[in-house]
Amino acid sequence: MVDLSLIKIFTVVGAGTMGREIAQVALLSDMFDKVILNDINEYSLNNAKKYIKLGIEKIESKGKLGQGLTTLSLIKKLIIDKNLINSIREADFIVEAIPEVMELKQDLFRELGQHAPKHAVLATNTSTMSISKIAEASGRPEQVIGMHFFTPIPLLRLIELIKGEKTSQEAFNLGVAIGQKLPALKGKRYIAKIEKESPGFIVNRLTIATTLLFNWILDMATEKGIPYEKFDNDFVSSPELGPLAKWDYLGLDVICDVMNYFAKMISPEFAPGKTLTNLLKAGNLGRKSGKGIYEWFEGKPKISFHEKAGLFNLEHYFAIQLNEGCRLLGEKIVSGYKVIDDTMLAGMDMPGPFGAGKKNYEKWSQMLDDLSEFTGITYFKPCNLMKSGNFLKMRK
Repeated sequence: MVDLSLIKIFTVVGAGTMGREIAQVALLSDMFDKVILNDINEYSLNNAKKYIKLGIEKIESKGKLGQGLTTLSLIKKLIIDKNLINSIREADFIVEAIPEVMELKQDLFRELGQHAPKHAVLATNTSTMSISKIAEASGRPEQVIGMHFFTPIPLLRLIELIKGEKTSQEAFNLGVAIGQKLPALKGKRYIAKIEKESPGFIVNRLTIATTLLFNWILDMATEKGIPYEKFDNDFVSSPELGPLAKWDYLGLDVICDVMNYFAKMISPEFAPGKTLTNLLKAGNLGRKSGKGIYEWFEGKPKISFHEKAGLFNLEHYFAIQLNEGCRLLGEKIVSGYKVIDDTMLAGMDMPGPFGAGKKNYEKWSQMLDDLSEFTGITYFKPCNLMKSGNFLKMRK
């Protein structure tokens, strides 16, 4: 049994989008005496405090704060601090939310290991990287867990909880218990318990598998002079953003960091193509720089939603995800496909691939064989578990 009354100080390191939203839900839970938000950048900290206050005020205005809670009572518990050691020296639970660069994370966990209290559990919000490699730097890997949130965190229900090779069951159970108490506007938190790590865990492992297709499409469109939006329109309808526009929205630098990590850990075929590489070299990072794959005005891409390329469709997307889900089952990352489908629904607000895949796996296997031949990407070839349909026996 986990005693949450002992967890009084909750610290978040990193005041970017993820960090400030994690701090916000920690405050909204009203579980902690203090929520400390740390960052080396004072502007980011002040901006984060304003964002958190506005977010809580909005929830209060809708009557959705807990009984007896007010924005004022909650925001009093928030402390912002530029000094890392001050921020962690009395913390009971620490969540890291800094950029997805392994060396940066390892450097931070080295400091957490040296200066955080001996009993503190250290969580990384990495979306793709090895918990074990991050944990190793801390000198206390048994107290390190993966705790991957999905933005907007106050809204979406999913947290992926991941064990590293040396994570203790006690630290893991504490992460689960805290995660379950963090409120989400869309309903009860869904904690996906991942007993064995893999690059990208569940949600990102499936979604990043599809980047192979979009990376190839981007280079092919550049080479043939086909407007990129035609391919986005193959997958979505207005006003939803297509996959390439979503890359721009997230930041092409972030996308390339993740692709490079997958190229190293899973297959060299994940490496960013010529178009992405050239855009990065030119400093065209997408929405945040005003230009990327598309030009952006007032936070929106300049896109015509009318014409389609007519070469791809959503079935390709789900076929790739079904194949990757079957790989996760084969690697024993999860015990059954229901966990994958439930996790995708909670984190992405979209169905996982197995609901439709149970009926379509033979057709989709053929589609992937054809896609592999058309693109020259061998990673698209369906794995045996998908082709044979043996995954059907692995529901739970």
